[in-house]
Amino acid sequence: MKNQLLALAGLALVTSTDGLSAQDNIDCGYPLNQMEMTYCAEKAWKQSDADLNAAYQTAMATMRSLDANLPDNMQGGADALRDAQRSWIPYRDKACEAYGFLARGGSMEPMLIYGCLATLTVKRTDELNELAEGLGN
Repeated sequence: MKNQLLALAGLALVTSTDGLSAQDNIDCGYPLNQMEMTYCAEKAWKQSDADLNAAYQTAMATMRSLDANLPDNMQGGADALRDAQRSWIPYRDKACEAYGFLARGGSMEPMLIYGCLATLTVKRTDELNELAEGLGN
């Protein structure tokens, strides 16, 4: 995590003469160095996290709607989904922390962690979308 913060802090400090940050000039289709690869992996993770949040909201709305149409003693879908998501997030974070140990202390470690976070987050987003679709959305 320390290497991660240092890499990102260094990247944030570099600006071009036109006022754009160095990040604005990075082509994530073809990153040129480790700092750019880490930046692009983080960017992919942030996008996947935004997609996850949208999918969660849709799935939660679907579960709430389902709960509303069930007798009181059969409700609980929204609570189950909330609890599952609250359990999944620490699992994802720890699994990716462990994955980062493949390059522990090296400049690749943050990139591996961000890549893992993005991969697992995309999979979870797909699961949430399937849940919402499977219930009629």
